[in-house]
This record gives sequence, structure tokens and C-alpha cells, in this order.
Amino acid sequence: MSDIIHLLPDSIANQIAAGEVIQRPASVVKELVENAIDAGASVIQVNIKDAGRTLIQVIDNGKGLSETDARMAFERHATSKISSADDLFSLHTMGFQGGALASIAAVAHVELRTCLRGEELGTTLSIAGSALQSIERDKCREGSIFSVKNLFFNVPARRKFLKSNETEFRNIITEFERIALVNPQISLSLYHNDTEIMNLPESGLRQRIINVYGKALNQKLLSVDAQSSLVTISGFVGRPDTTKKRGALQYFFVNGRFMKHPYFHKAVMHAYEQLIPIGEMPNYFIYFTLDPATIDVNIHPTKTEIKFENEQPIWQILTAAVRESLAKSSSIPTIDFDQQDTIQIPVYNPVKEKDIYQAPEVQVNSTYNPFDTSSYKKPEFDWSKLYKDFEEERLMVQHEPSMPEIEEPVIENQSRQLDVSADLFEEVQTLCYQYKGRYIITSLKSGLAVIDQHRAHVRILFDQYMVRINQQKGASQQVLFPEIIEFTASEATVLPLIMEDLYFMGFDLSHLGNNSYAINGVPAGIENHSPVELVRNIVSRLIEIGGKAGDEVVRIVALTLARSTAIPYGKKLSVEEMEHLIASVFSSADSHYTPDGKLIVSMITDEELGKRFR
Repeated sequence: MSDIIHLLPDSIANQIAAGEVIQRPASVVKELVENAIDAGASVIQVNIKDAGRTLIQVIDNGKGLSETDARMAFERHATSKISSADDLFSLHTMGFQGGALASIAAVAHVELRTCLRGEELGTTLSIAGSALQSIERDKCREGSIFSVKNLFFNVPARRKFLKSNETEFRNIITEFERIALVNPQISLSLYHNDTEIMNLPESGLRQRIINVYGKALNQKLLSVDAQSSLVTISGFVGRPDTTKKRGALQYFFVNGRFMKHPYFHKAVMHAYEQLIPIGEMPNYFIYFTLDPATIDVNIHPTKTEIKFENEQPIWQILTAAVRESLAKSSSIPTIDFDQQDTIQIPVYNPVKEKDIYQAPEVQVNSTYNPFDTSSYKKPEFDWSKLYKDFEEERLMVQHEPSMPEIEEPVIENQSRQLDVSADLFEEVQTLCYQYKGRYIITSLKSGLAVIDQHRAHVRILFDQYMVRINQQKGASQQVLFPEIIEFTASEATVLPLIMEDLYFMGFDLSHLGNNSYAINGVPAGIENHSPVELVRNIVSRLIEIGGKAGDEVVRIVALTLARSTAIPYGKKLSVEEMEHLIASVFSSADSHYTPDGKLIVSMITDEELGKRFR
């Protein structure tokens, strides 16, 4: 029997490794920018074309590479950052595994132009599919220029499964922002198809956050600072009155590295308990600094999941630090003993006030004997009178004329399943009742219909918005004073997907430049809602689902707007409003469920009611 186990060629092994490290163009940006940071660069420029499919270029002014180092950098497990296993637990650099450049070169055309500081000549190197094409001495600027072209050119299956350009570029922006937020001392810029997306000069941490996410965030941040022997925690958290249902900015960084940590997220949320509504999410930018020997960053290929040696005590320190920050901002009620408006308690002066205030005198009946019942008279109660009144009321009820019995309308061919046609509602008894500001109860031939008022209105509005978009006849109400809405760079990438649909729905937006838009008109009928929040909700929802194209985007835009403007729970409705809502939802093509599959109408049959009274 012949042997069946053999070593894979380096080109195939590198492609397999690339599947773990290089998942999409954003992964390439992350690896190259982190290498530039480790090279001591103070200025980094990222150029992107076609969301990274055509070109990803990173230019830095770092210390550069020699000719030998330039060639060795693309070998598997070649690195300058560790030399022994012990170094894995004392890391102070971003990349360390030595597989990123080899993985990139295995699935793309890579060109490197690099020159050491103080040298006149540098090195130009070209690699395609792990194969060295050329390497020569050349005139280069100090630092390095990595150009990655035609990503996944030799792995068609991987290239085929890349998302749309908008989605892929949004992922690039996300990685770029994570790096920018933890390196404010470095000047960073991002260009897409020769258009400047972000230009972040060297600044302080708070200013860097504001430069990335806009000036409006400045007044919404509270400083966090805590120091202990285990960890130093710094950063910012959002004010409780600035929370969001979706799209909150939530970042953890440890020793200059972005990380995801659900356990510490719960610590932050625990500090906000009873300060924010259920379902709301606060912004936070939390930075941990601690001994690298107490963490393990090598448990995931992308190094975004980190294991801590002392998670529980850090959890307690984090919660206390966030609570202290909220307390200092008066978000948590406290007793202020230094306040000026204290209660003035007068000092008693016996000489001056002895004639004004007299001590109360106690009067006692010295002849009172509690055991002497001769002088005590019990109150008399005429029980016969009570019984007489009861009998009179019973006789009156017996002789009252009976109320005529209300006959329910007969519905022809009524099945157990609720028919949702418009003809059915014409037969529905018009009497209806609102229960706890949430449900509308009305009577049908087969029993009681319990209708969720918010979901019913969502169904109605969704159908209306879909008709407007499909017919391209959205009614717009112009606003007297246009409102300005500012987006982050990643949010702005969604606007091209929905701008036309927003217009057909009734929104009138004009681009002001620098990811800012003016809202000049809103759909008719939503004047009482904040147009800024409505548009933000739509954008946030699209980002959550990945910005799919086509009809799915239209449905998401219509559904998000319907949810935001539908009748809220708790609102009291008049009988006319309830009747109109019932008539409208039963005239819908599908009155049973909302567009996202939630039940609108629940039936309680006569048989079920009868069983309850047996």
C-alpha cells in the first residue's frame, strides 16, 4: 500500500493560511496599517480602489526594510517581533505571527517599495501568488509603500463571495476607525477612488474620537479614569440621555489593540442599570492598560478576542469606574452636603422665646377605671335595618326590565381561520375596546379578535410606503428650517443605496459635503417625528443587515420607517381611531402578520370562552 500523507506546497499552504487571516479586503488594510505602526510611522496614508478589489495601498514614513528583510517578510512564520515562545506573553507590537504578508502574497499581486531611513537607494519587490516576480534596487522614498492588487485573483471562489462594494468598503472603514481610535499620535488618511474619506491629524484621544465621529459627540462624552495594581482604565462613556436602540459606538481597547469582550460589555451595562431604558445602548470608548503577561492575544487569528487572567476583578473595577463617571456628571442621584440651599434650623434661645413657646400640658382623668363597665356604653347597631335594605335592593333588581339582547351580525361562510379580506370587516361589530394602551379588542362572529395596535399600524404604513416607492409618487412636505444630519464615514457609504428610495418615499436630502446632509423635506404625515432620527434608524438598520442591494433594501427602508412612525404602545385611541385602524388593517393583503413575521391579530373563539366558564 502506497503512502497517502504528504506535505503541501508552500503556495497551497499559504492560501489555506490566507483563508484564516485574509477574509476580505478589510483584513488586508488591518494587517498592513498595523505593520506600518510597528515600523514607527507617524504618517500613514491608505488608498483604496473599488472597495479593495482592484487596489489596496498603504504608504508610511516608517523605518523601512533592507533588501534582505523585504524578501524575508513574505516568508511564512518570518517576523521581527518575537524570537521565543516567552515573547508571546510580553507583546508590545500589533502583528507578531509572521504570516500576514505571506498570506496576502498568496492571493494577490503585491508590490513593495521600501527604503531605510538615511539611505539613498531602496528595494522594489513584486510577488504574485507566492511566487517572486522580481526584486531590485531602486530609488524610493523613506518608509514603505505596499500595493496589493487584484485580491483573490487566483481564488475565484473567494472573490465571488465578496459582498457589494458598499459593504466591503464599510468594513474597511470599520477597521480603519478601530486603528485610528487607539493611535491618536499618528496622522492617518483614507482615500477611496481618489476621493478623501477621512483625514485625521495627530491629536489627543478625545479630539481623535471627535474627528472620527463628528463634533456633536463632544458634549455627549464623560471621562473615565481608574488606576489599580491590576489595570489602568481610561476613556469615555456616553451620557445616559444619549443612548440609542441601535448603532451605538462601543469600543474596547487593550494595550493599543481593539478587542471584543462580551463580559466587560456586561460590566458597562451594569453600571447603567436603571439609568437608561431597556433596550437602549450607550456609547463607550474604554482603554485598558495592563501587564502583557496577564493577557493572551493569540487565541484568535484576527486577534480581536483576548483572554484575561484577572477578568472578575477587572469587571468590578470597570463597573465602579463607569459608575463614578456617571455620578460626577449628576447622572446618578447623590446627596450634596455642600449645597448652598441648606435648611436653616433656628437655634433655641430660652431667654428670648420663653414667653412665645409654652410647653404642652397633659390632662389626665384621675377617676377613670378601665375595669368599671357600668359607665361604658357599647354602640348599638341595628342589624335588622341592614337586612331590610338588602332585601329592598334584591327586589328592585328582580323587577327591573331586562335589557334587550344584542344580536351579532351573521357572517356568511365564516371559517375558523380569520379571513383578512376587506369584506369581512364590513361585517365586524363596530364596538371595540382598548386594553392597557396596547391591544384593541373587537367582536367577530367566531369570537373575539385581539389586535396589537402598534403592529397593525406598522402593517398599514409599510404597505403605504411600498406603494409610494413602487409608484415613485412619494408625497413630500417641505420643512421651514432644514435640519442637518452628520454621518460617520461608514454610515455615509449606505446613503447611495437608499437615496432614491428615500426620495420616492418623501424625503428630500441634499449633500453638503464631508458626510453631512440637509433634510429639506419629509414624507407627509410624519411631521411630528424627528426626521434626523428617522433617517439614522434607516441607515443603522441597513448597516446591521449588511447593506444588501435590490428589493431587500426597499423593504428595509419601508419597514424601518413604518416602525419608527407607527402608533406607540401606551397611546390612548378614540373609538373612531380604533375603528379606522381595524378597517385599514383588515383591508391589507396580509393582516395576520407584520412584514417581519410578527403576529398582529389573535382570535379567541366562542368555544375557548365557553371552556373558561365551565
